[in-house]
Amino acid sequence: MTVGKRRTVYFLLITLVVIMTSAGGNVLAAGSHTEEELPKAAIIIDDFGGDTGGVIDFFESGIPITAAIMPFLDESTEQAEKANKSGFEVIVHLPMEPKRGKKSWLGPMPVTTDLSTKEVKEIVRKAIEDVPYARGLNNHMGSKVVGNERIMRAILEVAKEHNLYFIDSGTSGDSVIPKLAEEMEVPYAVRDSFLDDSYSSRDHVFRQMVNVCRLAKDQGQAIAIGHVGVKGKDTFAGITDALPYFKKEKVIIVPASRLIKNEIEEKPDTFWQKKARYKND
Repeated sequence: MTVGKRRTVYFLLITLVVIMTSAGGNVLAAGSHTEEELPKAAIIIDDFGGDTGGVIDFFESGIPITAAIMPFLDESTEQAEKANKSGFEVIVHLPMEPKRGKKSWLGPMPVTTDLSTKEVKEIVRKAIEDVPYARGLNNHMGSKVVGNERIMRAILEVAKEHNLYFIDSGTSGDSVIPKLAEEMEVPYAVRDSFLDDSYSSRDHVFRQMVNVCRLAKDQGQAIAIGHVGVKGKDTFAGITDALPYFKKEKVIIVPASRLIKNEIEEKPDTFWQKKARYKND
């Protein structure tokens, strides 16, 4: 066989391999799901802002958590900047008065029901300023505040001013957040599951993550909340242990904002009409 013929044969063989590889790739693509079609879970980790258990572990992990940072602590601003630089979504973990519990658990400048509406708004604005790059807020404790329409309306008004969403952490069955958020057109969602508590083990967190994964498959999405702190390393370990299960079940972990529909997505044909009406009023 001449050199010219050998080159021709080699060319034909290479072309055939390329065609077969492309065809195989297309078959795989046709049988797989796009990311938008896969069930999703948001893992919000509360209580960032201080030097406590699990903080460094999460920052170094690359797990796409949503970092809920308490304002007015020594490292609040620094950790918000670090979280953003690390590619994590940041939200303000706003301290709010509970029905029961120690006031010391709230941290500096909490929102309490004895404050005026103006004072509440000032605290929320300062909290947002103290936690740069925030995309939303959720409540730290707050079982008393979330049932107070005057206070929650003030908080949601400031959230709307800054184009932020609100996650109802689900600390009270009396919460007015869903009702007010819908009325005020503030994007919101409600926590589906807690991953841990003050006594949780690594195994407990793992089992909760498995439940969240199943919930996401059933509902299409789920929102879970865990914590850094005294048991933060156990929470981190339990979440890490569950990642292979999530991968096997094809449930992806996403920032909380990915699970909150805005009005454009929900009402693509009419979302502009209400704004136009306001403009003409």
